Amino acid sequence: MTTPEMTVGDLIDSLSGCDRSAPVRQAMNPFFPMAHRLAQVVQSVDETGRPVVYLAEGRDPGAQLGHLPPEVAVALTWHSPVQAPPRRERRTVRGK
Repeated sequence: MTTPEMTVGDLIDSLSGCDRSAPVRQAMNPFFPMAHRLAQVVQSVDETGRPVVYLAEGRDPGAQLGHLPPEVAVALTWHSPVQAPPRRERRTVRGK
């Protein structure tokens, strides 16, 4: 079973509530999540002749921005939320 693809209309609807001056980035690779700067929007057709829009990262060396913030990877359900281990009482010099 395939999941329905996001359409340009879905993307516009999703973006309509966002700050228009915010930079657009692309999250890639759920197993090693990285953030990429978008540079182009290209319209083409797929192998069946349907229109398709591609969001592409830039070619400059700074296009890959580094690791995706952990809260974004969790929101995308690429990673599970991580909780800090429980704190233990500190031991003193005399073992108390």
